[in-house]
Amino acid sequence: MKVLITGSNGFIGKNLCAHLKAKGFNDLLQYDRQSDPELLEQYTASCDFVFHLAGVNRPDHDAGFEENHRFTYELLQALKRGKKRTPVLMSSSVQAQSENPYGLSKRKAEEMVLEYARETGSDRYLFRLPGVFGKWCAPNYNSVVATFCHNISRGLPVRIDDPNAALPLVYIDDVLHAFTAALQGEYPIGDGFCEVEPVHYTTVGELSERIQGFRDGRQRQLLENMSDPFISKLYSTYLSYLPEDEFGCGLREHRDPRGVFAECLKSAAGGQISVNVTKPGMTKGGHWHHTKTEKFIVVSGSGMLRFQKLGDKKVLLYPVSSERLEVVDVPPGYVHDITNTGSDDMVMLIWASEIFDPQNPDTYPSAVDDQSRKEE
Repeated sequence: MKVLITGSNGFIGKNLCAHLKAKGFNDLLQYDRQSDPELLEQYTASCDFVFHLAGVNRPDHDAGFEENHRFTYELLQALKRGKKRTPVLMSSSVQAQSENPYGLSKRKAEEMVLEYARETGSDRYLFRLPGVFGKWCAPNYNSVVATFCHNISRGLPVRIDDPNAALPLVYIDDVLHAFTAALQGEYPIGDGFCEVEPVHYTTVGELSERIQGFRDGRQRQLLENMSDPFISKLYSTYLSYLPEDEFGCGLREHRDPRGVFAECLKSAAGGQISVNVTKPGMTKGGHWHHTKTEKFIVVSGSGMLRFQKLGDKKVLLYPVSSERLEVVDVPPGYVHDITNTGSDDMVMLIWASEIFDPQNPDTYPSAVDDQSRKEE
């Protein structure tokens, strides 16, 4: 199947080309403003489906918007000369409902596609998209999400004229899924306009606060609430705009002769994950919790975990090793410690059910009964 994509070098076009190739559509006819105009005739004569994504939205003068319907006319005329009933999917904008120059140009282009479908009997899909966000969108151009992500990730200011301005958004992957469904004949064809779901509603002020929170939270190793679809998509978008020399984020290390401890990831909903490095022969821990629980995973080296229920004499021994990966739970009310019994550093991941709060640590020092050393 040959698929023609106009505007293939734009934000949606780049994502769509990558998505279709990953799905096995390898015969893509990519056309953008740098392409030889003669290719349009060649591509329209052989293609089996058209994604019409090309458009102008930030010209130097209002007259530049006329390119939207001028090129649409050229595309459709070329398709008709091929005498095929080639389906056309056009990415329009909710601005087509407005009377501004951009909206008028998109509405005129929509009408041309509708007339083409009536005349040829071909399928047509008109998507009036709200703001689309995701990776690879140019900042400081026409996307507030891209601009905020780019600037905030670099500590640059952002301009907000009206923080309460409504901002409906759709995510690029959701757009791609809807477009691909149309290509495969799985999107219902109706008389109206096509929609991408879900639409995420926010305001300009809320968007700025969320993205600033991503920057601050990343520096503190805080995980976002990925169960919220909008936050998950927006956070992914934010990370795609990180400066290329700032992918890494240093941890605050606590070093002593026994080894190293560092908190790695924290979540208000899911606790925190830390990494613990223990030198050979050294013991760490020696405390218990009222409510906090932990999970220990030794990923390198070997050691001995010891548990003793508070007020009890019995000591439980749990050998742990990277040779047999397992998660060991630390129940509340048990004094516990761990000793590196190997000859190399022991590296352990620790999950705790809550973020450590120095003012309310729920961590009480206590030694496992020394008698247990003799029992090992």
